[in-house]
Amino acid sequence: MGKTTLLKNASLLDEQAQCIKNQDVYIQDGKISKITGSGEEASTADEVIDCSRYYVSPGLANLHTHTAMNIFKGIAEDVTADAWFNEMIWPYESKMTDDDVYLGTLLGIAEMLNNGVTVFADHYFGEEQVLKAVKETGIRGDLAPTLFGAAPEFPERLAQVTEFITDHREDSDRVSFHMGPHANYTCPEPTLGQIVDEAKKLGLPIHLHVSEEDVQVEKARQETGLTPFGILSRAGGFDCKVLVGHGLWIEEEDLKYLRDDTWFAFCPKTYMKLASGRGGFFDYYKQLNYGFGTDGAASSNTLNPMEQARLFGLLGKYQDRNSAAFTAEEIWQHLMAGHEAFPFGAGKLKEGAPADLVIWDLYEMDTFPFYSPISSILYSSNSHNVRYTMVAGEFLKYDGKLKLDTRALMEEAIRLQKALLARGKGKAEISY
Repeated sequence: MGKTTLLKNASLLDEQAQCIKNQDVYIQDGKISKITGSGEEASTADEVIDCSRYYVSPGLANLHTHTAMNIFKGIAEDVTADAWFNEMIWPYESKMTDDDVYLGTLLGIAEMLNNGVTVFADHYFGEEQVLKAVKETGIRGDLAPTLFGAAPEFPERLAQVTEFITDHREDSDRVSFHMGPHANYTCPEPTLGQIVDEAKKLGLPIHLHVSEEDVQVEKARQETGLTPFGILSRAGGFDCKVLVGHGLWIEEEDLKYLRDDTWFAFCPKTYMKLASGRGGFFDYYKQLNYGFGTDGAASSNTLNPMEQARLFGLLGKYQDRNSAAFTAEEIWQHLMAGHEAFPFGAGKLKEGAPADLVIWDLYEMDTFPFYSPISSILYSSNSHNVRYTMVAGEFLKYDGKLKLDTRALMEEAIRLQKALLARGKGKAEISY
């Protein structure tokens, strides 16, 4: 029997946005072992956290990010999507080092833990460094090593990724994998089909970008007669569980391809930043399984899915001119439902569930006074309100302080930032 932690006299905010007050939550061996009314039984816990002024919820899930891109935060501002990819990000990425990927991932994880994120879906290259950072920090990470089917070295890269996943898929109960084709516009159909076939052999889901921009949809239709969703379907992609990065420009005809295990990671801050347009997502969102991603910090600047959920609700109300729609409770439910895109079973406040939790302090100047804790968190909170972040029963943020050495991280980031700028841009093998 491992250490027992008691969250005493807490107010619980569950996955359905219900608030249950005066509860004792016992945690043992990485799971919620018992939930009782406060004081119903004598405590024999090894550690007791007085939660009488706190709210406890499941942790936040970030369904789509490129974590290492924290090293590029703010490097490509006020440019078109074409320039963002072709003139800035991909040329800089072409000269990234392992240290850049590792340190960028650590920076991103630190930011996420500070904001109450307990699990994230990463879609990037340098997967050895990403895995190293996930293991060292204790967060849950789902890795989709990026595959560019149009790149000259694609066959070798596919074999490398397959070997990597095979070698590491049993490493930790805090790590899982997707196959990660980048997108239909960087993975021609034959190579997209190869990636899907490999995912099926390995019994893995796939995670990729689909219909991010209207220009992508129109180009796909002109070249193939299909939308990006149709291309993925023809390649057999929807025979697998799919995590769709974005899907902003989904169309009505695309709905027929989706399954009950197709999940969307909606990242509205990126769409606003790159002027991606309204898209079809807001027309069909009630028919979709969705949670929230942050995309990379080079486009979204932050890795806080709560901020993305906030923007989603505000955009929805504004665009539809319906202030009674997109309720805080509905948005909260989708924040929590995003956990279903992962295999960890988290996102629920119930006995036997993983103890992946956030302890919120709403008695702060930005959130107090409050009348609905859910609305307060959604519309008023920031990282300062996240008092504790717990993953598998382990505190990774404790009483307002991260377990990670953030001072050392910042010093190393300064060094790598200078080196990155000195190297300058390279030449990308692919184009947007």
